[in-house]
Amino acid sequence: MVIYIVEDDPGVSDSLRFLLQAMGHAVSAYDDAETFLVEAEPQPQDVLIIDLGLPGMSGAEAIREVTGRGWSPRIICITGQAQKTIDESLRDMPSTQVLRKPLSGETIVALL
Repeated sequence: MVIYIVEDDPGVSDSLRFLLQAMGHAVSAYDDAETFLVEAEPQPQDVLIIDLGLPGMSGAEAIREVTGRGWSPRIICITGQAQKTIDESLRDMPSTQVLRKPLSGETIVALL
């Protein structure tokens, strides 16, 4: 299993990467959705942790692209957005889990 992190905030991305690597997971981190979509090809056993509020292509747009390509990793969205914005972004989306920022290590560990 590979855990893909797509997060533009280096502090959040680095913290997640260090935590997950310390747990023994293989981790690949990306600053934006566009780079992730060019360089990665997640498998069904993989996990995609993606920020909904990415610059450029949003997390929601990236999720649509991931599913459109037939990829089916488990998807965990992270966001600091208001609930109404989250609901609008994820309307008509495949099943995704949403975590609100700030994130806690315990919450991440419990999901994996």
